[in-house]
Amino acid sequence: MMSLQRINYTALGKVLGPYTHSVIHHNTLYTSGLTAFGSSAQTEGIEEQTRVIFAQLTHICETHSVTLQDLIKVTLFVSDSSEINVLRETLFDLYGSAIPASSLIKVDALFSTDLKIEIEAIIGLDAL
Repeated sequence: MMSLQRINYTALGKVLGPYTHSVIHHNTLYTSGLTAFGSSAQTEGIEEQTRVIFAQLTHICETHSVTLQDLIKVTLFVSDSSEINVLRETLFDLYGSAIPASSLIKVDALFSTDLKIEIEAIIGLDAL
């Protein structure tokens, strides 16, 4: 029987909807969409929101003894494509030389009008 581990992280705040922060299947961790909602960056630009999301991803990685170098794939949902160049520069800075596979999807809106970006990630884990 397949074993899934569903995890919520206290540092990421209480989950208010029908989802968990992440699910581990075998040696792969899948995150739900992460945003800057509830943070000081919620009303800021895409760079600040992206950095808050990557701080959340860093926390998730550290909890499982891996780093952002272990990112396999990210899916980025953006509500405003006017800041794409800023987003690209920010991502190059955050990734360093370990650039994951990536998809960028333009959406009409995210669940809060303040939000400019939501990111889902797939992270490789060491043998559990």
